[in-house]
This record gives sequence, structure tokens and C-alpha cells, in this order.
Amino acid sequence: MDDLEKAILISFDESGAVDSVLKSQAVAFIQQIKENSSICSICIEKLCFSKLVQVQFWCLQCLHEVLRAKYSSMTPEEKSFVRKSVFSMVCYEAINADDNNSVRVLEAPAFIKNKLAQVVVALIYFEYPMVWPSVFVDFLPNLRKGAVVIDMFCRVLNALDYELISMDCPRSADEVAVAGRIKDAMKSQCVPQLVGAWYDIIMMYRNSDPELCSTIMDCMRRFISWIDIGLIVNNAFTQLLFELMGVDGLPDQLRASAASVVLAVVSKGMDPKSKLSLLQSLQMRRVFKLVVGDNESELVSSVASLLTGYATEVLECSKRLSLEDGKVVSLELLNEVMPSIFYLMQNCEGDPVFNIVQFLLVYVGTMKSTSALTEKQLRHVGQMLEVTRAQIQFDPMYRNNLDMLDKIGREEEDRMVECRKDLFVLLCNIGRVAPDVTQIFIRNSLVGAVSSADDRNVEEVEAALSLLYAYGESLSDDAMRTGSGLLEELIPMLLSTRFPCHSNRLVALVYLDTITRYMKFVSENTQYIPMTLGAFLDERGIHHPNVNVSRRASYLFMKAVKLLKAKLVPYIETILQNLQDIVAQFTRMCSASTELSGSEDGSHIFETIGLLIGMEDVPLEKQSDYLSALLTPLCQQVEVALLNAKSQNPEESLAQIGNIQKIIMSINALSKGFSERLATASRPAIGLMFKQTLDILLQILVVFPKVEPLRSKVTSFIHRMVDTLGASVFPYLPKALEQLLTESKPKELVDFLVLLNQLICKFSTGVRDILEEVYPIIASRTFNILPRNDIPSEPGGCIEETRELQELLKTFFTFLHIIASHDLSLVFLSQKSRGCLDMMMQLLLYTCCNHKDILVRKACVQIFIRLIKDWCTGPNGNEKVPGFQSFIIEGFATNCCLYSVLDKSLEFRDANTMALFGEIVLAQKVMYEKFGNDFLHNFVSKSFSNVQCPQDLAEQYYQMLQGNDIKALKSFYQSLIEKLRLQQNGSFVFR
Repeated sequence: MDDLEKAILISFDESGAVDSVLKSQAVAFIQQIKENSSICSICIEKLCFSKLVQVQFWCLQCLHEVLRAKYSSMTPEEKSFVRKSVFSMVCYEAINADDNNSVRVLEAPAFIKNKLAQVVVALIYFEYPMVWPSVFVDFLPNLRKGAVVIDMFCRVLNALDYELISMDCPRSADEVAVAGRIKDAMKSQCVPQLVGAWYDIIMMYRNSDPELCSTIMDCMRRFISWIDIGLIVNNAFTQLLFELMGVDGLPDQLRASAASVVLAVVSKGMDPKSKLSLLQSLQMRRVFKLVVGDNESELVSSVASLLTGYATEVLECSKRLSLEDGKVVSLELLNEVMPSIFYLMQNCEGDPVFNIVQFLLVYVGTMKSTSALTEKQLRHVGQMLEVTRAQIQFDPMYRNNLDMLDKIGREEEDRMVECRKDLFVLLCNIGRVAPDVTQIFIRNSLVGAVSSADDRNVEEVEAALSLLYAYGESLSDDAMRTGSGLLEELIPMLLSTRFPCHSNRLVALVYLDTITRYMKFVSENTQYIPMTLGAFLDERGIHHPNVNVSRRASYLFMKAVKLLKAKLVPYIETILQNLQDIVAQFTRMCSASTELSGSEDGSHIFETIGLLIGMEDVPLEKQSDYLSALLTPLCQQVEVALLNAKSQNPEESLAQIGNIQKIIMSINALSKGFSERLATASRPAIGLMFKQTLDILLQILVVFPKVEPLRSKVTSFIHRMVDTLGASVFPYLPKALEQLLTESKPKELVDFLVLLNQLICKFSTGVRDILEEVYPIIASRTFNILPRNDIPSEPGGCIEETRELQELLKTFFTFLHIIASHDLSLVFLSQKSRGCLDMMMQLLLYTCCNHKDILVRKACVQIFIRLIKDWCTGPNGNEKVPGFQSFIIEGFATNCCLYSVLDKSLEFRDANTMALFGEIVLAQKVMYEKFGNDFLHNFVSKSFSNVQCPQDLAEQYYQMLQGNDIKALKSFYQSLIEKLRLQQNGSFVFR
């Protein structure tokens, strides 16, 4: 073993036993050998004598790389040597004919032979047919050497297809041209001989070496798409293929390979008349009997693909042909194959079913153009519904797994969800072309499922309900409301039915989802409201023993209440009575978390109750009683918990904090049903109850100032009260904001800023006094937390910490933007805020020039525009803010409006960038209006000169700036910047 072989072995080592330094040296050494001008000779010599597969692979890989990269610079002698040597290898000959000890590469493992095939294809790419016209013809006589050469010949042809010819891979224009050249030459020179060789080999080896025959046919199917179809579709070859498929004693692999060749024939691109003649001539009915067998066998899978492909091509012919040209014949062929298609769909799984469903989707699509379905089509529609129901049905063996939803159950449920997607699309499409048939089928499915035996109807019931649920997707709102067709019968049947298997999780969930989907029908037909309420409120829904079902029922009931709303007023008492036990878990004093079923965190149930009792249709007295009955015990629990907080041990305290969280969430959800108008104008007594509740919940911030989950929940409730109580919340804000400001962590500051943003957006200048108090505190804390320059994003940093800082920065700019855009910019100039002004300006300037998020930069530019408008009176007016005008002209105008846009990283083809650029142009217009010649002198005379802007362009800019067409100014300034970029090469950027 010489040094090169040792180095190759070391470089290929994956055991970890080789020293990394030694491995690096080995890689460097073999890389150096690659640069040797005699590398081809070195590789071929090694291939002659080395039996080490690593060395063989490296040499073949090296040859392949050299041919692809350096073929044009190789000498004719080198090319000839490589060609002869490689051809000797593939023909199972010694490269050196005089040396009997020479290694034969074809005795190596499959991956070596595949790499050798790649090398041959690289030669074909450059040399066929101009330099090496006889490559295929020369190969054919060598096939007599037996299986080893035949196998290699197939590998070469397969590699040729994959590397050069197949359009399944993206190809460049040059590669397409090379593929065309090769195919044309092969068609005129050797394709008939190739096909003849394939036929002879299959005939010779069909019994002795079926695996080799399969290899040949796998190779054949790749070439059928572009060779003369008559070479395959003839008495001899077609008969052979169908014979191979039909003989029971042959291996499945061989029979499946024959089916794949016939599928390639069926799929060949042709005009519809010729295709129909071809399909007729194949007499495909000979294959129909093969669908019966082991559904998981390779043969049945291949036959399924063949028949689906055949049916697809027949259907395509029927779509494209007129009655005179053979439409009737194509429909006859289609009707003939459909029973086999349905059989396969019902009995297979995986890809065969997926392909069949895609075909059926196209088939149903053709029915949309017909005025009335034929008897055959109606029969097919019925069969499609049958097989769809069979395919969506869970296997009973997974019943317990799915009910408990363990790991196996989750996997099976996920698999079925994926499997059902296209099947439900098919169902909806059928429902549109044959609504009556579909509805009758679903009704019969439901009736049949209900009447079957208890122990085996779970899957049937679930499938029948799923069909009804999915069918709703195809219905219009009008059809849903009016209950078109049999829906008027189906929905009451659904509501009134109590399935024996309702305790099953899957059945209960799909039952509730289905009721919710058809809730518009109930809304129009209010006589069914009591039945609907029963389904949600009894053991079928919220009181279901399964936690997941109960939780889902709570959410779906809330959706139903939102839709039915006022129509439920007569039933409020009934609903509240049925929810009493659930609500009691929250309203009873000292409710332990262990007492809670875990099915409900309070949010959905309490939001539902809030929606019901918060309507103005409810009499005030009852509304007050309902609300008081809920809020009073909840608030008492909070007060008791706050009194006991100091005396509790950590474990008790943790449980109490969890209870308080749930109570706040419940009250928060409850309040969503009450509008601001009701709570402040029409029924202020209701508003008073919420104010008292707010007062109590704000005490949580005093007792638990550093418990983040509680702070977050209380903050969320304050948000809610701003919406519910409107301006009457103002007296509570100072206390709330003071407590919320006790924490300065990024996450808490973000939450606080979001609350302030809501207050500003709702009350505008009404919150000026509050802002003047809290802004300087917020600003100084934010400036202390944020880094002076960009937030670090290197891998070494803490990802969560970085994300929080980025979120704080973004929210702070939103805060500044909202202040500026709501006529509150004087807040920045108050006595207390003056100390933060310079830092704010510097941060805004740096950000609008450098921030990676273009939308953040845009917001900062908009802030500057607003500040210029608010703080600057005009060209000759007094300055409200001393030094602001010079900062804007010398800092903002130069750095943001010129230098930052000269940076080529700002891509004008991006929509967000163009929005930013538009704001920058608008800022220039505003600066000109406010500062006049002072702006022009600095921006045009100084800044433009610094970037060597031609005088004529500067003058044009001045003229455009004086005009009123902002779009024209933007277009001109963009072209100006693009010209300056070419001139300056983007070297001026803000520092």
C-alpha cells in the first residue's frame, strides 16, 4: 500500500480512531495529488491494481470531477486513454490486457459500479456522437459475457437517464440541448438494437435470473417516453410483458417490473386519437384479475399504479375527443376499469390510494360540466362514497389507543388526519355534483352506524359523523341555513341521537364539531335550540368524562353562543343551572386546584356566560344578580388569598398563586361579554361592579409585586377594563401603572408599553398627564437596558435574552410612533422628559439608518417627520426646541436621507424598502417646507457635494423639490441615488 492509498483510507475514516491532524494532512495530500497533471493516469493505474473500495471510489470520483471540470483542456491522447480504459472496465476486461492479475472493477460493490457508470456518462456527455459514436453499439456484443456486464450496461443507461435525459430533474438550457443531441443520435443509430437486446435478455433470463430481468425492465421504462413506441407495443414484446405479469409462479418483483413497463407505455405522451388506439390495443382487462391478492405485495402495488395510470389516460382521452373521434370508446374503457379501481381503493393503503383519489378528483371534476349524471356516473359516485367511507374508518385495533390518546393513538390519529385530507375534498366535490346522492348516503351511514351492535360500531359512527362534518364544507351559507335537501332531516337526527358509544373520545369530538359546523341551521330553526343546548351541556359535551372532550365542548359552546346570542335569552337560566357545577369549582371559597377537573381553565365557560348575561336584552335586575353571583365569590377568594399570603409556606403560596391566576382569567373572560356602552352609559351599575373588581385585583400587584404570571394576568385584565369601562377607568390607572413600573425587566417593560399604547390609541390627548409622569421613567429604563449599538445576535449570546431585547426595542419604537402620531409629541419636551431627549434622538437616528428591519426604520422616519411638523413653525419662525433644526438638517437629512440610501444593501426591488424610501422622500419635502434654504444649503450644497453629485442632477433635484408631485420627486430621487451608487460604489453609509 503506497502513500496515496494510505492517505485515502485515512481521509475516509469515520470511526474517530484517526487523529484529526493526521486526517487533515491526508486530505491535503490527496488534494495535492488531484492537482497533478497526470491525475487520470494515476487513477486508472490504481483502478488496475487496488482492491480497496475506498481507493476505487476515490479514483472514480476523481476521474468524474476531472472530466466535468477539465475535459476541454485535456489532450486527445489523455481523452483516448481514459475512454479506452473506462470502456474496458465496464466490459469486464482487464485494462492492461497483458496482466492477468489486473483488478476487475465490476467485481466491486454496487456503489463503485454506480460511480463507474457516472464516469461513462460524463464521457458520453462530451463525446457522443461526435468523438465516440460507437459507445452503445460497441457495448452490445459484450452483453454475451453474462449478467455482470448486463447489470453494468443497465447502470450506465440508468445513469444516462438520471444525469442527462430525464426531465424529472431541473435542467439548464445547455443540458436540455445535450440531452436532445444524445437522444437524436441514439434514435438514428442504436435504439432498435437496444430494444432487441432487452427482449433477448428477458427471454433468456426470465427463469434463471428474474432479478436481472427486473433490472432490465426498470431500465426500459425510463426510455419509453422518448423512443418509438412501436418497438415495445408489438405482438412479441407486449405479449411477453403481459405474460410476465400474469404467470403466478414468477417472483412478484419480476411481475411488478413488467407492470411498470406497461405503465410507462400507457403514460407516453401522444395525441388523443393515437393514445386511445394504443390503450385499446393493450386489452388491459387481462390485468384486472391481478388486483386480487396480498394488498401489501409489490405486484398489487404496481398493478394499482398501472390501472390508475391507465384510467387517468382513458379519462383524458374522453375529455379531449369528440363523439366522432372515439369519446364513446374511451368511456367504455373507463367503465370497464372502474370496478378494479374501486376494489383497489377499498383494499390498499398508502401511495396507491393517494393516486386513485387524485384520479377520482379529476373524474368527478368532469361531471361538473354535465347537465345531469348518467346512470353509470351515478353508480360510480355511489361507489366512490362507499370506498371513501371505508378509507376514513379507523382500525378497531387502535380503539383503546385513540381513546386514551397515547403515543400509538396520536400517531394513528395524525396518519388518519393526513389520509383524510384528499378524501374529504373528494367527498365535497361529489356533494357538489350529486348532493342528493351524497346526503342519502350520509343519512344511511348514520342510521346504519346507530343500529349496529355496541361493541363494534365506534369506528362506523365516527366515520359517518366525519362524512357529515366534511360534507358541510361544500355547502353554501344559504344551503346551510335553510337545510337544503335532506339536511332538514339530518341535523335534527344528529341532535336527537344518543350514540351507545358516545363515551368514546373520537365519536364525542366529531359529534360536537359537526353540530357546531351546522349551527347556522339551528340559528334559522330556533325550535332546535333546546336539543342543541342539551348536546353541549350534558354528558355528550361539557360534562363528558373525557377531559379533552369537555375542554373542546367548552370552546365550541362559546362559538355557538356567539352565533345564537339574543336567541338564547329565554334559555339563560337553564344554561346557568347546567353550568353551575363547573362554575362552582371557581366560585367556592378555598377552591383547591386538585378539585378542578383540569378540563377547563375558566376562560371558555366564563366567556360564554359573559356573552349570555352581558346582552342588553337581559333585564338589568337579573343581569346584576347574575354578575354579582359570579364576581362576589371570586373577589372574596382573592381577598382571602391576599390576607393569607404572608403566613403561607412556599408550597401553599404556589397553589394559591395558581388559584388566583385562574380567577383573574375567569373574570377577564367574563367581562368580554359586556360592552363599554352598557357598562358606562346604559347600565353604569354593571360598570361599578367591574370597577370594584379592578380595585381588588390591583391589590395583587402590591402583595405579589414580583410574581410575573400574576403581573401578566392583572395587566391583561387592565387591558380588558380599558375596553369595558372606557374613560371611567382613569382613576384606577395611576395606582395600576405605579405598581406595574416596579419591575424593569425587558418582558415587563414590553407588557407595560403595550398597555400604554392601548391607552394612547383609545384616549389620545386624554392621557397626556399620565404620559408626562411615566414617559421619563420608561425611557430611562429602556435606554439603560438596550445596548448602545445593535443588539448582539452572535451564536454565543443567549437566544431568549436577545429575543426579549429585540422585542423591547421594537415595542419602544411603536410606543414613540404612537405618541408622535396622536398629537402628544410635547410629552418629549416636558421638564421631566428633557433629560431623555438627546438619547431618544440619537437612538431614532441610528435606527432609521441601520436597523435590519425595514419596517422599524420606516416607523422611525415617520416619527422624525411628525416631530419636524410639530416642533418647527416654518423657515423664519422661532425654534421650539433649540438645536433641533440643526440636528435634523445635519444629522437626519445627511445620514438617513442620503448616506443610508446609498448603501446597496437597501434593495429597491423590495416593497418594504420602497415604502421606507417613500417616507424618506416625504421627509425631505417636509424639511424643505419647514427649513427652506437652510435645508437646501446643507443637503444640496454640502451633502450632495460630499458624494460628488453632478451639478445638473443637484439642480434637477432642487426643481423637483419645489414642485407638488411627490411621486415624481420619489422617482427622480431613486434614479439619482442609483446613479450615485454606481459612481460611489455604495461607500457612504451612516456611522
